[in-house]
Amino acid sequence: MRKLIELSKLTVVGLLALILVACGGSENTEGKAASTDAAETIHWKMVTTWPKNYPGLGTGAEALAKNIKAMSNGRLDIKVYASGELVPALEVFDAVSRGTAEMGHSAAYYWKGKVPAAQFFTTVPFGLTAQELNAWIYFGGGLELWEEVYEPFNLIPMLAGNPGSQMGGWFNKEINSLADFQGLKMRMPGLGGEVLKKLGATPLNLPGGEIFTALQTGTIDATEWVGPYNDLAFGLYKTTKYYYFPGWHEPGSAVEAIFNKDAFNALPADLQAIVRTAVRQANLDMISEFTARNNTALETLLTEHNVDLKPYPQDVIDALKEASDEVLEKVAANDPQSQKVYDAFKAFLDSVSKWHDVSERAFINARADD
Repeated sequence: MRKLIELSKLTVVGLLALILVACGGSENTEGKAASTDAAETIHWKMVTTWPKNYPGLGTGAEALAKNIKAMSNGRLDIKVYASGELVPALEVFDAVSRGTAEMGHSAAYYWKGKVPAAQFFTTVPFGLTAQELNAWIYFGGGLELWEEVYEPFNLIPMLAGNPGSQMGGWFNKEINSLADFQGLKMRMPGLGGEVLKKLGATPLNLPGGEIFTALQTGTIDATEWVGPYNDLAFGLYKTTKYYYFPGWHEPGSAVEAIFNKDAFNALPADLQAIVRTAVRQANLDMISEFTARNNTALETLLTEHNVDLKPYPQDVIDALKEASDEVLEKVAANDPQSQKVYDAFKAFLDSVSKWHDVSERAFINARADD
């Protein structure tokens, strides 16, 4: 019996020893795994066109980087640089193209000077809404065209957000007729700026961070930016009184995430999938946030800051529409690539408009009649 007891004790001691060894081995293994993960962490830089922590746009870039890091379990760590921190706001395209940064967060119409066709992938006057633009890019052949346009620059584009329909702009005088655009200096990038030029105005392409000072100093007489949520944050009501709608020039403005193609292709397949998924989520998040916050911001502008909210006169809207059609035809005719993109864009717009005449528009009109 004594031998059995001693044997049992030895057995217990042996088992405890094995457990301790196993635990020690487990800890060592975890330590090795952790060190391996740390060694495999990929560090990227994201340059943006937006001021640091700017609501919706700047914060959208930050949230995207955080989501990618979380979804990849820390394997892809992206440092976000606001406008001017690493490169100037309007040099994001070039910085990512040449590999100074692996990723950018901006809007494609800023690059019209080097890639005229890029404008169509942000917004088109009297064109697609945010919902319609998503449909064109994701399911209507738009993404393939966009990738084709950016291919020579070693870039991969993706939709990373949309603030939705914008406002018509801030003015230091009332707009009662087309004559009021003559000589007007207005910040408006992209195709909308070309329409203003046709009507006798002088459009300027300024990054967001420079708008307030330009208005304050008289460098510009008017500006469009985004909508109430962002316009309130910039304090544009402090420099101009008249706030016009609708945003004929930007019915739905895509924010882009662009990637250096070499850097993106060097990622493992699972990280590539994580990036694409996170960017797609960011696209949904931004339109949802702006839709939720614009109304409250508009109420604040009207009730607390006494902004004068005004609609464009109908004859001005009609003239803007006519001028927009002429500008689009001219831009397309001057560049074969732009013509190809414009033809595809217009075909989708014509098709989706017929559906929305009996769905979205019909419903909104019916709701307004109540």
